[in-house]
Amino acid sequence: LTMLTDLEKCPRHLLVCEKSNFLNEKSRHDVHVAGHYFNYKVSVLIPECGTLPSGLKSIVNSIAKYYLVKNFPIYKILEEKFLEKQVKAGSLCALSYKTRIDQDNTFALLPTGKLVLSLDKDTYEDLGLEGQPSQYNHKVPVRYVITVDLADKSLAPGTNKYKRVMWALKEKVQLRSDFLMAKHKPDEEECPLASCFTDYQYKEYKPSVSTQTLSDVPCPVIHSKHLKGQAEESCDSQEFVEWLGAVTAGIECNNEASTFLSTYCCPDPRIIMGKACLCTVTGFLLPENIYQLLEEIRHYFDEPKFAPWSTLTVHGFSDSPVSWSTAEHGFHKGGENMYSFVIFRNDDYWLYMATGAHDACPP
Repeated sequence: LTMLTDLEKCPRHLLVCEKSNFLNEKSRHDVHVAGHYFNYKVSVLIPECGTLPSGLKSIVNSIAKYYLVKNFPIYKILEEKFLEKQVKAGSLCALSYKTRIDQDNTFALLPTGKLVLSLDKDTYEDLGLEGQPSQYNHKVPVRYVITVDLADKSLAPGTNKYKRVMWALKEKVQLRSDFLMAKHKPDEEECPLASCFTDYQYKEYKPSVSTQTLSDVPCPVIHSKHLKGQAEESCDSQEFVEWLGAVTAGIECNNEASTFLSTYCCPDPRIIMGKACLCTVTGFLLPENIYQLLEEIRHYFDEPKFAPWSTLTVHGFSDSPVSWSTAEHGFHKGGENMYSFVIFRNDDYWLYMATGAHDACPP
């Protein structure tokens, strides 16, 4: 009985949904995409389409490669060559790999040049750099967050502040981790990213791509102007996002007696999609790649299409120290941080942003 009671407890989560138009001068769709730095999966769903359109296929195939660097010391990021050629050049993202945000020391380098260290209490005290208690501590702080702005002029090589931070990370506590690293337009730079860690074991990766054609899928009817739906005419935004999650996860929406995996059923009113293309890209994905996909989906509707809408869903790393921008991210029971666009052919869009219990409200 106790176990069943625990299973019924659903952890708090936040889901924000907003409606706008891409042509509206106050639209913040680009800001939301650009500020979500650490993405591991993006899925595109296009109704009434059997194959991935050539424009989207081209962008998917051109998504930036990334590297997995083994046992890379944090202080190397502050060395003058790396700082000048990689960090201050912009668009470099780095995230510690297979570190658990609620148990391990976790690190992230944002494309803005900010280095975020999420540390346990002992490491924080040994390091001796100024930080703040985690927002998601218990009564007694057990984790701390240090943010070092590498773009700050006061942290230029040779300054007292720079020497202190370098000493702490190199001599006092030499923090190391496996890292995922990627940079926008790596082929156009004078100093390739890989040249900075030739002394370490590393491997280059390309994101993996999966494309499938779905057939005869029940689909909720939605109207771009009606987030809350209309009785017997259209479903509301929450019903739609639940359906979208089921479809992208490969869950049947028929609630048939022959399946015991799910009792979910597509809400009414509904139609049957004769076919739909679902493309999923997995890897270490930069915001610039996501934005290119979003813009291409918009242009998909430049010519008349049977599809009334398309969707783009992005999942962030569950153990990233941040969700959007510098907002602290925690794991709790799931580590969710994701967003999803529903792009209508009249340039209207719905934007969903979701986080778990240990997160601030999405921006």
